[in-house]
Amino acid sequence: VSDLRPSALPGCLDVSRSMFDLRSPPHRFMKRYDSVSSVPSSTSSRKDSQGSNRSLDNITLSGDERDFGRLNVQLCYVSSVEQIWITVLHCKDLSWPSSCGENPRICVKGILTLPKPVHFKSSAKEGCNDIEFMETFVFAIKLQSLQAVRLVFKIQTQTPRKKTIGECSLALRELSSQESNHWLDISPPSK
Repeated sequence: VSDLRPSALPGCLDVSRSMFDLRSPPHRFMKRYDSVSSVPSSTSSRKDSQGSNRSLDNITLSGDERDFGRLNVQLCYVSSVEQIWITVLHCKDLSWPSSCGENPRICVKGILTLPKPVHFKSSAKEGCNDIEFMETFVFAIKLQSLQAVRLVFKIQTQTPRKKTIGECSLALRELSSQESNHWLDISPPSK
């Protein structure tokens, strides 16, 4: 345990007071942690092409630790006609419960969380590693109304039964006429 009182570390910078004083023994009982992955630094880890940490050892992830995939969408606001353009492009690395079968039909349901919510839904596609939707939805809504709401996406199976398997959302504070591209991490559906 380190003593963080000013008198304990005379002449040291303020930054040092927030750290362990490594000058006093015994260092050999301290474990060093890697600041990125919060695991002992002796464990091999790397960043994959998407930037997430993965251990080089084979481990089984369960519950919230699993990757649920990512959704790619584009947004654009055409101020001259007060329209928002929402394009659902891809769903990558999507995982679904085994109860849904091997290749369930999957769609993306969108909700603009206005006082009177606006709903839209993509067509259903066969579940696979990279589902391409390429569907655009256009709504006439004033920009001021949109800037205070969120755009929520629910990833749903249509077969064997309708079920939400993941969701993600995006704030619409910075809509502009410049088309913006977003990759959203899919989370387990909220209870």
